[in-house]
Amino acid sequence: MFEVEPVEPKRTHRAAAVDKTFRVFDPRQVLLLPPSLDDWLPEDHLARFVADLVDEVLDLGPVLADYTEKRGYPPYDPRLMVRLLIYGYTTGVRSSRAIGRRCVDDVAFRFLAADQAPDFRSIARFRRRHLDALAGLFTQSLHLAMRLGMVKMGRVALDGTKLEANASKHKAMSYGRMVDREQQVEAEIAHLEAAAQALLADAEATDTAEDATFGAHGKDADLPAELDRREKRLARLQAARAQIEAEAAEKARRHAEDKERRRQQRTGTNDERAIADAGEAAADKARPKPKAQANFTDPDSRIMKNSDGAYIQAYNAQAVVDEQHQVITAADVTTNASDALNYTTMLDQSAQNTSTHPRQALVDAGYCSEANLEAAKDRHLSCGTDTFMATGRLGHDEQVPPAPRGRIPTNATLKERMARKLRTKPGKAAYSRRKAIVEPVFGQIMTCQNGRQLLLRGEDGARGEWRLLAACHNLRKIFRHAGTAGLTALAS
Repeated sequence: MFEVEPVEPKRTHRAAAVDKTFRVFDPRQVLLLPPSLDDWLPEDHLARFVADLVDEVLDLGPVLADYTEKRGYPPYDPRLMVRLLIYGYTTGVRSSRAIGRRCVDDVAFRFLAADQAPDFRSIARFRRRHLDALAGLFTQSLHLAMRLGMVKMGRVALDGTKLEANASKHKAMSYGRMVDREQQVEAEIAHLEAAAQALLADAEATDTAEDATFGAHGKDADLPAELDRREKRLARLQAARAQIEAEAAEKARRHAEDKERRRQQRTGTNDERAIADAGEAAADKARPKPKAQANFTDPDSRIMKNSDGAYIQAYNAQAVVDEQHQVITAADVTTNASDALNYTTMLDQSAQNTSTHPRQALVDAGYCSEANLEAAKDRHLSCGTDTFMATGRLGHDEQVPPAPRGRIPTNATLKERMARKLRTKPGKAAYSRRKAIVEPVFGQIMTCQNGRQLLLRGEDGARGEWRLLAACHNLRKIFRHAGTAGLTALAS
């Protein structure tokens, strides 16, 4: 209502205590020459190593081979996307949204992307589309380490760790509750179908023009949508129940086949047909336990106990690590919480990746079983790998007792022989290296690479992401060992 003269804002900058000369600072200064990306990072930066690695060393043929259609809008260069994913997974920036943000406000990411900023959807689609090829970078990283002399295969350690799945354990349901809930949803669907039929008849009788939309009947018009939601829920429940039943049948089949196979070994017979029949009979009779669970967000994940004793929705990640430079030689993911099933498969994968069998293999008590002790004995005879397998867990500050003197009893079991072997001085010296070889690797992946929780769902997605994490771990070891200069030597 009254005219007021504008008041100049007060300056908040205070003068220096003395007449000091500062360096020139003008935020509005326009660059006279375009900036050079090469000046953004020091010569020994990890981003430069990743750029040279992708451009000069890695084989991106499996990625490029997937582009078979010439039409369409030009996609981002695969080299750019692989650069971002390798650097992100190496430094702990794994989310596609986080990588997209870093391409704007992080110098290293902007350097790798040549000042481009891919949308997070493009990054996520690229990762999902080429997951198998990205997981294949693991073997390439291993072969690079071998060419640099970083893998000796003298002594390796095998261990597993539980990785959190991208699913909450609260989204899981037990088999017993699932059956009850399925019956309840079936009853609700029958009620809604009856209501929908009555509604349809009423609509046809009163207004044929609105019988398709039910618009004249208030909230009852939502019945078809509600019916669709219940039917979808019932389908999910039925799929989860079928999954639990199939797993129970497969577990019973394997157990019965192993039991029959051991019986035949004791009697000196070999009848594969009898083994198969025993497995089929057990599978037909198998019934899931009422507390067996399935998760609706990630059905492949399982409830597992982690190292802290907490139950989480997780996958069991396995790794074989070489002692020389802690390079991972084999990496895989399973849905079974027990490590015992992975002893033979992981050591075989390591031998296949390196074309060499290790001289010694160190494994903890989680792998101890009669089958694995027998497999360790056979492996020592066939390929020379001497396995040191813990037969039990020691308490806190508990020391391994000394080995008894004298000859080993002829009737000693494989477990007793292995326990005696670990109590000898060579056995103690060898097994004491297990934690120092494999545990730091898991620690580095969990902390430096932020790999405690998986982002991709499904067993295949979890396996691909774990192998990508293992590949980036190996590449970090190569960078620390040889740097960009060693990489240039490999490229030439």
